[in-house]
Amino acid sequence: MTSQLPEITITEQDFDRLTGILGSLPATHAVGELLSVELDRATVVEGNEIPSDIVTMNSRIRMEDATTGEQHDVTLVYPREADFAQGKLSILAPIGAALLGLRAGQSIDWPIPGGRTKTMRVVAVQWQPEAAGEFDL
Repeated sequence: MTSQLPEITITEQDFDRLTGILGSLPATHAVGELLSVELDRATVVEGNEIPSDIVTMNSRIRMEDATTGEQHDVTLVYPREADFAQGKLSILAPIGAALLGLRAGQSIDWPIPGGRTKTMRVVAVQWQPEAAGEFDL
């Protein structure tokens, strides 16, 4: 990751749930460690205060690989709901952890397996539960 990490904002509910998940993982879980750092640096707000263009849990987004320009529509989900074939990207997947809290238009450099780094950009937040009044997803 670069030293210039983008600002991220998450909901209090996402913070609490993800902190619980991290507590159940081995301390050496690579993505868990990275997600923990992200949670520590995030601005945490109430669900009704989160702007609608920020990636929260269960948001449907269009993301882009900045190197290839390849775009994917995914929903950021909790691990038990993950199914990449159906576009459900786990928060514990390397790219999933990178997307949480980003605003549409923001990019982040993120380590991926094999010692490489990938630059991902949030093209659009197509649907966000909080913006739709769904605070219990």
